[in-house]
Amino acid sequence: MQEYETKLSIKSWAEADRPREKLLAHGRAALSEAELIAILIGSGNNEESAVELSRRILASVNNNLSELAKLEVSDLCKFKGIGEAKAISIIAAMELGRRRNKDSAIERKDFRTSRNAFEYFHSKLSDLPHEEFWIVMLNRANKLISDKKISEGGISGTVVDAKMVFKPALEQRASSIILCHNHPSGNRTPSMEDITLTKKLKEAGKALDIAVFDHIIICNDTYYSFADEGLL
Repeated sequence: MQEYETKLSIKSWAEADRPREKLLAHGRAALSEAELIAILIGSGNNEESAVELSRRILASVNNNLSELAKLEVSDLCKFKGIGEAKAISIIAAMELGRRRNKDSAIERKDFRTSRNAFEYFHSKLSDLPHEEFWIVMLNRANKLISDKKISEGGISGTVVDAKMVFKPALEQRASSIILCHNHPSGNRTPSMEDITLTKKLKEAGKALDIAVFDHIIICNDTYYSFADEGLL
């Protein structure tokens, strides 16, 4: 009677050894590269589990992820159990990793002077026929985390809610923020409403340990800085 070797599927493994369950229980860093690829492809073939197949794919490129990222769909489809859909999943994951590395290499923009803030917002706000209110969120080194439009109004003003200003700053764990809005009228002088709002937001920031670094008013090719004028 002929004996057949029975291959165990991932589902029959101990729960701690299954890639998905292992990730949930111990975090992504606990998984090997083969286990991460196994999650992408989902299943192996009649002779190999997804993890074993993934190990063989990695071995073909000397376990070098940079070399794996160079493979085309046709290269991956040479492995039994890898069809076009699974090959595309692997290639897409490699491309996401490449783009993440590229983004990480880009140095965050500095916001150390009012001019930095003006130059950042000029293209966004200088030609608008209506007012918009934005913030930029900064880390402890005064480098950009992200920006956020808070409100949009008419020619003469826009309503700003302090809760909406600090909500994204708290979510992004910002150490400080810069306020910015435009004056479509071309008059860069702050209104009494601008001054009152700036003071209100500065005090609110103190309570949340988020400093209001400056408030910039954009007017065509010029600007007004509350910090430069000693109003912050």
